[in-house]
Amino acid sequence: MFTGLIEHLGTVVEIVHDAGGCTLIIADSAPILDDCHIGDSIAVNGACLTVTEFDKEAKGGWFKVWLANETLDRTDLGERKVGDQVNLERAMGAHVRFGGHFVQAHVDTTATVVDKKPDGDSLRILFELPEPTPERPSLLPYLIPKGYVAIDGTSLTITSVDDAKRTFGVMLIKHTQEKITLPKKPVGSKVNIEVDMVGKFVEKSVQAALGGGGGPLRALVEKVVEDVLVKKGVIH
Repeated sequence: MFTGLIEHLGTVVEIVHDAGGCTLIIADSAPILDDCHIGDSIAVNGACLTVTEFDKEAKGGWFKVWLANETLDRTDLGERKVGDQVNLERAMGAHVRFGGHFVQAHVDTTATVVDKKPDGDSLRILFELPEPTPERPSLLPYLIPKGYVAIDGTSLTITSVDDAKRTFGVMLIKHTQEKITLPKKPVGSKVNIEVDMVGKFVEKSVQAALGGGGGPLRALVEKVVEDVLVKKGVIH
């Protein structure tokens, strides 16, 4: 589990592809390796990855992670190049304050940056989601103004949603712009998107209750519908 508050920016220094996936070595990462162990989880641009090797001192502190083809397909990590910076966050500790939102670092899809506009010291960015498919339904039902979304692992507040255009926007204050990679991404770039998992759980629970043939929630919904129909004179 993560919070979406980026701790540090690392630098990709080595990429090795093969038929099974990809290995990344990320350097300049010493600040997040002081308590690192083999097998620990680190979110890299919002994708939860397992540390397979690390060195706290060489190359400013480096660690190695393995990306399966599923991860490469779901995220933008396969497009990273040597020299690129990436957002890094360690798994949340039980003793820390919770400043973002519940982030699993299980990326749902990528979106495309379609517009960037300064707003005083802040920066407004607009994203477009891909066309939905049977395998990957639309994520728009989980995106609401003032709701949460994780973009490249960063917990951000949604400022606008346009279902017809499949777009949504966020605004980055100056402090946030200095701490993450998103402001450096040009229009046309891809970003990793993880919608708020609470919305997913609510949707599944409601569907199960309404489709399960009974239960208190179904009875409540039926009573509300009946009351509305009575008030409108549709039934007596």
